[in-house]
Amino acid sequence: MSYSLENALFNWEAGIERLRDLERAGQLRGDSVTGPVREELRRRLGATFTASDLAALYGEGTDWALQLPGVDPGLADVQDLVDAAFWQHLQTAGDFAGGKVIVDLEI
Repeated sequence: MSYSLENALFNWEAGIERLRDLERAGQLRGDSVTGPVREELRRRLGATFTASDLAALYGEGTDWALQLPGVDPGLADVQDLVDAAFWQHLQTAGDFAGGKVIVDLEI
């Protein structure tokens, strides 16, 4: 059973909001965590993937992200930043446009 896209979106949106808050406060450069995570997402998913593919990978767990070079697992907001990276990567999904997942309906 794949991970619910709706649940993933909830977490990812909260993550991107936290990232924006930290950046506005000058506490963090978000790409210090999101950059390595997004690189690994590209490696794991390839160039062509769907929002559901990304949610399925997220549902398998994100512990691997804490082991990436440049990611400090002791950072208080590390899971929020990993979630933010998933949100950013979602923007390049083949079925994602303008904040919405495109559903192909056959009539």
